[in-house]
Amino acid sequence: MTYCVGIKVKEGLVGLADTRITSGNQTLTAKKVIVQQKVGGHSVFLMTSGLRALRDKAVTYFNEIIEESGFEYKKMYQLVNAFGAQIRRVSDEDRKALEQSNYDFNIHGLIAGQLENDKEHKLFMIFPEGNWVEVGEANPYFIIGNTSHGKPILDRALRYQSTLNFALKVSFLSFNATQVSSNDVDYPVDVVLYRKDSFSMVTQRLTQEQMMKYTNWWQAKITKAIDEFPDDWAKDLLEKYQQVQQQ
Repeated sequence: MTYCVGIKVKEGLVGLADTRITSGNQTLTAKKVIVQQKVGGHSVFLMTSGLRALRDKAVTYFNEIIEESGFEYKKMYQLVNAFGAQIRRVSDEDRKALEQSNYDFNIHGLIAGQLENDKEHKLFMIFPEGNWVEVGEANPYFIIGNTSHGKPILDRALRYQSTLNFALKVSFLSFNATQVSSNDVDYPVDVVLYRKDSFSMVTQRLTQEQMMKYTNWWQAKITKAIDEFPDDWAKDLLEKYQQVQQQ
């Protein structure tokens, strides 16, 4: 399984991807985020989830057309269309054989960045059919892979007006929630940051050892907040229970 989250806030973009890959009985570590950038021209990151063979093939085809074209794309939607075309190409080649072996054609992608003719930074999610949607301000993030555990904190806390720093922190905490509750998502994680109109992305890999003191701090805060949560309603219920037990 995979956990990849892309966030678009007014100030810029955040991408975070875990690195755990399950292949048969093996558990491997592999990078799931690719960055393409040219100073003053374009900055893009791509993250993928799904069957590893499909992901690798689609990304290989995508990199090949970029190399052959010399990165001719001027707007993000054109680049997204190009990746969607490679997903459909892989589908034409592999879908029938996969279905005959009782596998679903499973690949999703997140593409985010800004090209030279884009007025602002963009974030898209691409589906197994090769079509896509663009993130909106009302829900300024997309998750692919294991989508259930990391979603609540993003829905509760993240807003389009949130700072880039806040978006970075909440992206990590959404991964933390997923990693704690799921054994198929794990460290290390790769993080990408992009500030609007900068045409420059930075990446960093975070290890479990490096982040341990922060996750311990967060766990302690959650436990303390639950302990301090108003509980008059709970006390009333407990008193009723005790009365029933005494009868």
